[in-house]
Amino acid sequence: MKEYRFFVFSLLLLCLTGIARPGVAQKTDSVQVLTMHALYEQVLAHHPLAAQAALLARQADQELRMARGGFDPVIDSKYGEKQFSDKEYYTYWNNSLRVPLWFGPELLAGYERNSGPYLNPEKYTPSNGLSYAGIAVPLGQGLFMDERRTMVRQAQLLPQMAEADRLKLVNKLLLDVAKDYWDWLYYYHEVQVYREALELAEVRTRAVNERARQGDLAAIDTVEARTEALNRRVLLSAALQEYNNSKLRVEMHLWDEGNKPLGLAANAIPSAEGTERDPLSPEDLQELVALAKVNHPDIVKLDLKGQQLEVERRFAADKLKPKLNVEYNLLQSDFFMNGEAFRAPYMRNNYKVGISFSQPLFLRQERGKLQLTKIKQQEVDFQQSFALRAIENAVQTVYNEWLALEEQLALQEQMVANARILQEGEVVKFQSGESSLFLINAREQKLLESRIKLYDLRSKYAKTKAQLYWSAGNMQRE
Repeated sequence: MKEYRFFVFSLLLLCLTGIARPGVAQKTDSVQVLTMHALYEQVLAHHPLAAQAALLARQADQELRMARGGFDPVIDSKYGEKQFSDKEYYTYWNNSLRVPLWFGPELLAGYERNSGPYLNPEKYTPSNGLSYAGIAVPLGQGLFMDERRTMVRQAQLLPQMAEADRLKLVNKLLLDVAKDYWDWLYYYHEVQVYREALELAEVRTRAVNERARQGDLAAIDTVEARTEALNRRVLLSAALQEYNNSKLRVEMHLWDEGNKPLGLAANAIPSAEGTERDPLSPEDLQELVALAKVNHPDIVKLDLKGQQLEVERRFAADKLKPKLNVEYNLLQSDFFMNGEAFRAPYMRNNYKVGISFSQPLFLRQERGKLQLTKIKQQEVDFQQSFALRAIENAVQTVYNEWLALEEQLALQEQMVANARILQEGEVVKFQSGESSLFLINAREQKLLESRIKLYDLRSKYAKTKAQLYWSAGNMQRE
């Protein structure tokens, strides 16, 4: 009988010790470990939101192309004739080419061939037609800045703004991925802990039942053992539900090259890589803040918006100038130019010139536009100042949480070690008849709670690390 009791106690001690130590890792060929960085690579390569963010750059390129279209040469051709009551009133054919230049003027060329008794006299041309070539120059408004150049210079900043928007979207996406991944890891460990605890409780229940049958323990102890086993089965069921839901959230981020959703392999498990304590020195924090103040997407976008408004201000200031336009065209019969057309005597006698001038008397619209643009610039300056302060405070806040979690992790690891010592000591006392099954369950429950709390803190620590780099504006540096 003594030998049998020794065997039962040894088996019980062995099982009890199993929950006190971390489980042995499964064989590498039986599981498929998915690391955080491997998940990041998959998300960046195929996630629809990442692909959508990449489209922003293409949109910006097309916006720039549209703006540059304002400098496209324009060819125009018109033909018309009128016949009425067997009379020919007129026939005209007018062709022109306008080539805008970046610095303001436009090159002009054209060919006209008009005839008919009822044609406006100024429209008459030689029988071979009349060709012309010249230039239109704005001497006031439009010489240094005009609407076309304004649109192009503003559009040239759009690719950088699109990159800032893309980075912001990707940062948010990766932050969500990180949170879901570390939740998955936490619930994975929770399931493992409760599964080990349930196996232990079931072995203990069989041992207690056998001892009660032998008359070594009271029958009430079997109720205590079964109750604890049932309690752990309930906890395991709830943990499995949370684990399966967390796994589904991770699968939401998995897509293939054909934009089709993927699922995790049945044997896929998360990796604890990244949950270990990784102290960040105050010097590293200051470097991170300094980079955030320059490279954070919100700061970059506000800076680019300020540059766009400066271009708009220059255009509004140019609108205060009077419109003074001069146009000169060299005329020649027929379509083809000859060398004689470029000699001074010919140019003095065969030309068409025009000068136009206009100026609003009060310039209220122009002055209002200029002042409105300056107000927008001040608004952007205020937004930028606030954003810089907000980013710095956000990074510092998350860093403080990081430090607190580092301390809590160290304390919790000590609590787990102490709870393990107490639990093992209670088992020894139980073997010598100085303890009870109730006390062993209590010690064991405390150890379970301590281990789960430790895994929870490690998950929070990893999330905080992701949150820190997100606050700094670049999750891909994590």
